[in-house]
Amino acid sequence: MIEWDPRLYKWEQIANVVAERIKDGTYPPLSLISEVKLQEEFDVARVTVRKAMEALRKQGLITTKPGKGSIVSPNDAEP
Repeated sequence: MIEWDPRLYKWEQIANVVAERIKDGTYPPLSLISEVKLQEEFDVARVTVRKAMEALRKQGLITTKPGKGSIVSPNDAEP
């Protein structure tokens, strides 16, 4: 369970955690990231997870396709 920093929005903190997991290889390129699992892990509303995912898309770390879900962008795999 995460200890929330009151200075940041929860969605920002979730985005930071997921971004770190992408960078350290916990979520390798082309792996699926489940919004439902993140919602359960962080015990937050789905809208909070969706805002975090939106931030990750803007950073180019993930891509989301309707009906398919969100995957880690392949460009992070290249040196």
